[in-house]
Amino acid sequence: MTDVTALVGPLWPYLLVIIVGFLPSEVWRVLGVFLSHGLDERSETLVWIRAVAAALLAGVVAKLLLTPSGALAVVPLFGRVGSLLIGVAGYFVMRRSVIAGVILGEATLIAITWLVDR
Repeated sequence: MTDVTALVGPLWPYLLVIIVGFLPSEVWRVLGVFLSHGLDERSETLVWIRAVAAALLAGVVAKLLLTPSGALAVVPLFGRVGSLLIGVAGYFVMRRSVIAGVILGEATLIAITWLVDR
């Protein structure tokens, strides 16, 4: 049996993330695209699916805000909530740009963390 590091070099953790993390979920995404072709996006089933997805996302955000772990636990509550609010505001100000909201929220979180550590 060959050593994994010798086989793929120092990049083996990234290969493992792609094989175990990315590919299994990507299969379901591609399958969903093919199976959803021709569905009415206003159907009750898809409206319910979007509502469940939004509720799950809101739950994850609330958990991260209220009971953070790891490095996020260092950031005070006002910093986490402020970053969220600035990110949401950036999303709307930049004409519903998700990337703008994420960048502004993350930059705010980093700045607040940096200021608190000083």
